[in-house]
Amino acid sequence: MSAATTRSRTPDRLCAEAVDLARSAAEEAAAPGVVGEHVSVVADGDRVVTHFFECKEPGYRGWRWAVTVARASRAKVVTLDETVLLPGPDALLAPEWVPWSERLRPGDMGPGDLLPTEAEDLRLEPGYSGADAVPPNSVLPEVMTPQNLADLVEAEDAGPDLEPADRADTSPVPERGSIASVAEELGMRRARVLSRYGLHAAADRWDEAFGAKTPMAQAAPAPCVTCGFLLPLAGSLRQAFGVCANEFSPADGRVVSLAYGCGGHSEAAVMPKPPRRAAPVLDSMATDAFPLRPSADSGSVITAEDESEDLGHS
Repeated sequence: MSAATTRSRTPDRLCAEAVDLARSAAEEAAAPGVVGEHVSVVADGDRVVTHFFECKEPGYRGWRWAVTVARASRAKVVTLDETVLLPGPDALLAPEWVPWSERLRPGDMGPGDLLPTEAEDLRLEPGYSGADAVPPNSVLPEVMTPQNLADLVEAEDAGPDLEPADRADTSPVPERGSIASVAEELGMRRARVLSRYGLHAAADRWDEAFGAKTPMAQAAPAPCVTCGFLLPLAGSLRQAFGVCANEFSPADGRVVSLAYGCGGHSEAAVMPKPPRRAAPVLDSMATDAFPLRPSADSGSVITAEDESEDLGHS
């Protein structure tokens, strides 16, 4: 180890004693009362020393104010170099930065937001592979790419009035009935479509939200595959998923698994009507009349006419 290296590890005496100078510089950069006790002093080089002070700023637990001082060779005056706030060994730090593409979650996008996809996105694959062999002397390029296909379609739409310099592709315009025209008519103009990985990822999400293992499906009277409110999807996903069109279902407008189900099934049993109550035998709501004297036709009162008949008098 050289003598210069040994001297650089030993703090300079005058610089190490300049604690008050370092504290005043830290308080000027921060605020009075924020700079705490002197923690340590470290030699950064020959006649270059850094003083560390505690930071009492809320939210900066474990951080330290670092003030570097130095002096010139054979000089007795210590000068200020720089002041900075640095994290300590146990400092409270922000979480590690994560790219926005990894932080984005479903539902984060709002009106006007744009979400570009990477060129090598595993969820997508070329929509037109161009696997067909190009006929000899064809005006189409040997390797048909989505960009070439889009350029050819734009050239066809532009018509023959534009000059070659104004066209996206300077190659001759293909005639109607070419591969580009047929691809556009068949709905294959999309540059990229879902790959098998993208289909499986979407199917896993949909099955987790509205699948056979959800509590709603476990208590359903029948699965969605037999429900009249199910709108089947197109393509390969038709065999496993559909869209619910029942406004009273919790999955209305959502992609549901064919094994999912809810109480709004179109073939659910009709609730029986409540039975009609029979008329009461005893009318407990009406009042009964109790006369003070029995009526004449009640049979409990004997009149003079009845007595004459019994005794045989005329």
